[in-house]
Amino acid sequence: MEFGIFNSLYLPHHLTDKDPKGAEHRRLMDEVEYVKAADRSGFKYTWATEHHFLREYSHLSANESFLAHVAAVTDRIHLGTGIFNITPPVNHPARVAERVAMIDHLSGGRFEFGTGRGSSTTEQRGFGILDPDLTKEMFDEVVPEFKHMWRDGEYSHEGRFFSMPPRHVLPKPYTRPHPPMWVAAGNPSTFEKAARMGLGVLCFAMGSPDSLAPLIEIYKKTIQQAEPVGEYVNDNVMVTSQMLCLEDGQRARDIACNMNSSYQTSLVFHYLDTFPKPPGIPEWPDLIPEPTPEGLDRQIERGLVCVGTPEEVTRSVKGYADIGADQLVFGMLSTTMPIEVCTEALETFGRHVIPEYDKEPTHSTTRQREAHLAAAPPAEPEGGIPPLRV
Repeated sequence: MEFGIFNSLYLPHHLTDKDPKGAEHRRLMDEVEYVKAADRSGFKYTWATEHHFLREYSHLSANESFLAHVAAVTDRIHLGTGIFNITPPVNHPARVAERVAMIDHLSGGRFEFGTGRGSSTTEQRGFGILDPDLTKEMFDEVVPEFKHMWRDGEYSHEGRFFSMPPRHVLPKPYTRPHPPMWVAAGNPSTFEKAARMGLGVLCFAMGSPDSLAPLIEIYKKTIQQAEPVGEYVNDNVMVTSQMLCLEDGQRARDIACNMNSSYQTSLVFHYLDTFPKPPGIPEWPDLIPEPTPEGLDRQIERGLVCVGTPEEVTRSVKGYADIGADQLVFGMLSTTMPIEVCTEALETFGRHVIPEYDKEPTHSTTRQREAHLAAAPPAEPEGGIPPLRV
């Protein structure tokens, strides 16, 4: 199993109350340091969200700018969009294809193309989408078009949600035939659909390993018969959790009970109103209580959170490995955790936990793409870029 982190620029009032003018900039710079520390510590992926208009929950609206910057200050970590919103009213598909190719070049082939259609009516209506169900049809029209835009020659399209005359979509990706493709998913039908399309899954659903196991099983069975919308299959399931791995387990517990992580979860259900809402979640502005020491101990014991000593965290990670997750990602700054503590936890996890589970130096997505190229090497036009090896 591989490991990654998640960037969202969470900016709760707990931070802005202390520093009204400087908190937003400081936390954005913390996100950059977060990626640099993960890169040094052996994490293979970072995923940067795209959200609009969601005060406190996420101020990371221009993830293409963020990822282009961190490409310049990192060496090995793959840079993923978690997600690019590919609905045409939010982002014209040709502009998405251009941004993907540009970041892929600037990162030297380290880009991972995560797609989605948005999960908040606040965002959708801000861009003129009044019916959330239409985003499903938009996604279905757009996602198969990217591989055609990235091929050599002109591209044109006449569709329901976007149209364009023959044009050269430039630049072409550095990674041939194109970077790995993913989609955000949270329910059984989306997992199955992702597998049929040959897309990797970015699983942002909340739940225990036991609750996620049936979704991964559906995906792994279905992807054997994939008809990929890209040029090749990306057989990958990424799941998200929280992590605070410190040598002093009691210190990790004390910090975890006081970093406002439940406030962030309350904002999830406040804003992301197209997500299924579990029973018992209070209605905003009522809040989910922050964890108690006793409750956190129970979660650690059950393997629901990767918090505690390296030994405790290793046991929790095993629960995700056992259900077949390919990648485990941590949104550590989706809390008020100080960046110094975050960096210490990344380093501790990198020393003690990553070597137990990730013994393959090459990224899974790179291995799968190279296997595709070996099976059916593409014909390169004169002056073309040779297949990339990263």
